[in-house]
Amino acid sequence: MSKNFLLQRKQNEFSDRSERQKIPHAIELEESVLGSLLMEQGALIDVVHFLKPEAFFWETHRNIYKAILLLFNENLPIDPRTLINALRKSNQLEASGGGAYILSLTESIISTHHLEHHARLLMEYAMRRALIEQSRIIKEQAADPAFDILSLLDDAQRILFEISDQNISKNYESIEDLMHQTLRELKEKKEKEQGESLGVPTRFIALDHILMGLQKTDLWIVAARPGMGKTAFLLTLMQKMALQGKTPVAFFSLEMSSTQLVHRLIASFSELSTQKIRRGNLEEFQWQQIHDGTQLLAKSPIYIDDTPALSLFEFRAKCRRLKAQHKVRVVFIDYLQLMVDQESHQRGVNREQQIAMISRGIKAIAKELDITIVSASQLSRSVETRGGDKRPQLQDLRESGAIEQDADVVIFLYRPAYYGFTEDESGYNVEEVTEIIVGKNRHGGTGTAKVLFKGERTTFINPEEDDAPAQSYESNLLDEQNGVDPPDDFF
Repeated sequence: MSKNFLLQRKQNEFSDRSERQKIPHAIELEESVLGSLLMEQGALIDVVHFLKPEAFFWETHRNIYKAILLLFNENLPIDPRTLINALRKSNQLEASGGGAYILSLTESIISTHHLEHHARLLMEYAMRRALIEQSRIIKEQAADPAFDILSLLDDAQRILFEISDQNISKNYESIEDLMHQTLRELKEKKEKEQGESLGVPTRFIALDHILMGLQKTDLWIVAARPGMGKTAFLLTLMQKMALQGKTPVAFFSLEMSSTQLVHRLIASFSELSTQKIRRGNLEEFQWQQIHDGTQLLAKSPIYIDDTPALSLFEFRAKCRRLKAQHKVRVVFIDYLQLMVDQESHQRGVNREQQIAMISRGIKAIAKELDITIVSASQLSRSVETRGGDKRPQLQDLRESGAIEQDADVVIFLYRPAYYGFTEDESGYNVEEVTEIIVGKNRHGGTGTAKVLFKGERTTFINPEEDDAPAQSYESNLLDEQNGVDPPDDFF
């Protein structure tokens, strides 16, 4: 080992000792990892998928590891001699400690058995250093009034996600483990009642027959022209899942306020028109219906966020929090085109590319959090200019073909009455009929399910429920409660 190199190293460490002590690192651990990589051929394979040069605090060690990676990429043997030759050719040998230091790295290595554990410890140190450095930068910027606070928050969130995503990678799984997991899932599905949805059921009988419920990691797109009832459909799905299935759900409303959404939910649940509820001119029994409905809704696992112009970064952070704190399984977005991607917008990226990035990001979040995301989406005006019955098609998705590509399920809402068709070919009255057209289903077939749209209550029901007694299926869920007068500040 070069005496000059050792002397310089000790001098550097002594002069920077007070500063180095504040920074998480472990020089001896770095030497141990490098020595293990040089001592045993093939050792790098166990750690190369997550161990990055930034894991090494000492610059000399970073240079050595980069040279080892170059040998690996060129399919050359990795040992002290080949490494010394490679560093000599690139004129980096002296900067890397010299040949004596390279040879010394393997002297204290007895076994490489703990290599992966040691390498992961180095990555933890690297993450701590990155957090400390970024915290310092954020602290300085936060103290500077020239920085926009909202942009600073967005940048801080993005940086934290990047540190996590770059340093934590999922390892591969063997086909044996995957097969066992799949067989367990199939057994669970077999034990379900016949005809029951395999995912979270929508409670629309015909639709569940086609799609078998909402599956984890899926992105659903509910597309329609304005006025078809996209928001009402999403709210109906949310209400059915939360009240009947007790499934924790979240609703991100980028267009309507949370108060407006609650009015709609109350109208749907109490079977009263939204107009009556807004006016408040109700009979005593109607007040009772509203009271009972609000009591049950208040206890349901529903979480509403009406942040306007929601960014993808904000959405990801909020979904993570909802999943961690409330175990939310299904997230609704109303609607996709109202979301923003601030970074691409600042770079002048056109709207179609922005929507593509948002769509791709939403799908990634669904997969990362193991949840289902259901997003409403606008259709282009080409539907209106087309002749015939104007049923929507996949090419009508507005602003980006990436939506069709990223989505696992695409369904269209189509109401014949919207275009003046009041009867079908058989003469059946279709004034309340809405067709749920499954245009894409990554897991199976497509088809059309028919439901009824109750405009005065802005809700959808199964056709079978239209002939049911006055007390609806929601009302049957209510416990018997004593009636009370509505509070003065009820609305």
